[in-house]
Amino acid sequence: MKNPKIYETERLFLSPTTVDDAAFVLELLNSPKWIQNIGDRKVRSLEEAEAYISTKMLPQLEALGFSNYTLIRKTDGAKIGSSGLYSREGIEGVDIGFALLPGFERQGYSFEAANKLMELAKGPFQLSKVSGITLQTNKASQGLLEKLGLKFSKLIRLPDDPEELMLYECFL
Repeated sequence: MKNPKIYETERLFLSPTTVDDAAFVLELLNSPKWIQNIGDRKVRSLEEAEAYISTKMLPQLEALGFSNYTLIRKTDGAKIGSSGLYSREGIEGVDIGFALLPGFERQGYSFEAANKLMELAKGPFQLSKVSGITLQTNKASQGLLEKLGLKFSKLIRLPDDPEELMLYECFL
């Protein structure tokens, strides 16, 4: 995909994550809430972040036309978080996800970005279902998934993950 599309909301640009975002991805993947709620990806260097983007994000963007997006605040160009639609083993269809750096939480950015992705899922991406997964202890994520229109379906375990997760689903 030569020139992947950048999407826009009122306050954000959603730009497909590339290796140019490695320093930001390194910071995000090692933020306390990422590790607590999403898991330790064991990415500890700029080179490991570049490899993570190259092997985990870019192949899906190339294959499906969507993947992980870096959230860039329009007012100052700050990279504040990420959101995306992910093809994930153990989940039928795609999984919507979101995460912010600590200084940008609780300002509506995750909803704004994820809501745009839900619009794209229904429209140009032509998806029939969007799922979301979260820990049972992550009430903020559960609330956001419900605000996006997803409904709790059941508890699941992903392959090679001992943690039981809540699965939310929305049929488009």
